[in-house]
Amino acid sequence: MGNKRGALFLDRDGVINVETNYVYRINDFMFIDGIFDLCRSAIAVGMAIVVVTNQAGIGRGYYTEDQFCELSDWMCERFSEEGVNISGVYFCPYHAEHGIGKYKADSFDRKPNPGMILRARDDLGLSLEDSILVGDKASDMIAARTAKVGKVVLMAPPHIVVSPQPDLQLDCLLTINEILFHLR
Repeated sequence: MGNKRGALFLDRDGVINVETNYVYRINDFMFIDGIFDLCRSAIAVGMAIVVVTNQAGIGRGYYTEDQFCELSDWMCERFSEEGVNISGVYFCPYHAEHGIGKYKADSFDRKPNPGMILRARDDLGLSLEDSILVGDKASDMIAARTAKVGKVVLMAPPHIVVSPQPDLQLDCLLTINEILFHLR
């Protein structure tokens, strides 16, 4: 494996920020409690922080790629202010069914496909088996399992059941932070 390091892969909506239907404005972006602590803990054990997010709102025409990138730049600045460097933000604007224009397309990047995770691995020289993905939907779990990410965490209440099953299911990032070391 050499000197490759693992990553903490994070879905955006529902993991980094409260999901409120196609967030693309700074004023609508609310960080989830514990996200900065979780990322600082991952960095402390040598992990990169990588965002992998489907952005069907672009494909549906609700907002533009430029608006997404503006919000992502702001988000990364806020993380930086909290002592967290985001190594990469990977997004997929395509949707085969609901996309419009050039965005109505199948994409290997759109979760549940593993494309964004695999691109991050190649771009950043990551070890996926030493990585953890935190997501809030079955599509996140499938993408992580297909890419052979080492550990998969579902952030959802206990009554939510997805397949494939995650290694860990929690409804709060604050508890994920306490368990980070046990997952590695």
